Amino acid sequence: MAARFLTLTDVTEILSISIAQARALVRSGDLPAIQVGGKGVWRVEAAQLEAYIERQYAQTRARTGRPCATSAEPDRRD
Repeated sequence: MAARFLTLTDVTEILSISIAQARALVRSGDLPAIQVGGKGVWRVEAAQLEAYIERQYAQTRARTGRPCATSAEPDRRD
């Protein structure tokens, strides 16, 4: 069974970004997350991360006017 929640470290590895960038995404609200435990550790629901990635693809398409690969569509460079 896949984990429902990811740590910010998991997010950094998946998106290839720094921990500071991951925290900024969460603090800005671009990447919804919750705080759990006594220390308020951030957790990101896997579905929310996938939704964030899809939004980024949509924004890229809108900005460039060109289709881009999605997680369901591999990048094809012919």
